[in-house]
Amino acid sequence: MKILINGIGGRMGAEVKKMVLDGYRSSTLCAGVDINEVNIGEAPVYTSWADVKETPDCIIDFSHHTATEALLKYAVEHNIPTVVATTGHDERESALIVDAAKKIPVFHSANMSLGIALLCELAKTTAKTFPDANIEIIEKHHNRKLDAPSGTALLLAREIQKIREKAFFTFGRQGQAKRMEDEIGIHAIRMGNIVGEHEVIVGTDTQTITLKHEAHSRSLFAEGAIAAADFIKDKPAGLYDMYSMIN
Repeated sequence: MKILINGIGGRMGAEVKKMVLDGYRSSTLCAGVDINEVNIGEAPVYTSWADVKETPDCIIDFSHHTATEALLKYAVEHNIPTVVATTGHDERESALIVDAAKKIPVFHSANMSLGIALLCELAKTTAKTFPDANIEIIEKHHNRKLDAPSGTALLLAREIQKIREKAFFTFGRQGQAKRMEDEIGIHAIRMGNIVGEHEVIVGTDTQTITLKHEAHSRSLFAEGAIAAADFIKDKPAGLYDMYSMIN
């Protein structure tokens, strides 16, 4: 499976590169794309999609959400399955992902961890079991992360919202106001070198359930992204996610 990594010069791009060079899931590195000039030795790296000469079996994107349009334009034009692992997309960029999935297989997840997919399922089950409980989400990441709250925190909140249709999100909390009945509080912490922690707290007047996932290494997300590439490389056009792969 020949892989092209978009954002190969970044922290996560480097993690994917390392795992691909180790042959994880029989993957090989055919090229990279990065806005900065990067020389990795093992494969060519381009600063423009127009210069790419190789034909990968799949693209793995760990770049920046503003690069989504150019990425998907190239992928659709060349009919290449694409794993979009970047977060922070606005409404327009999200719509581009949905539109591209009508033409090629696109795997999109705010988090590439199977553990997070399980956390989502547990959170939904808990919210359903305790319909009157208060729910808060706390996410922690390193001090270099740009988007807040994290895409994974939003993913968790939206999955819970499927169980609680009236739920709305409160980002942080301040002032002199009582907590609303249907709100889901979402809180972001940025400090040090935290890889990623997500905690869902479900509390009633009599008990509290805490569900937590902690990433110990960024290689966790690289594994998931390569597994996703392997999953969609022969799939028909469509939008796939972690639940598609698990099921």
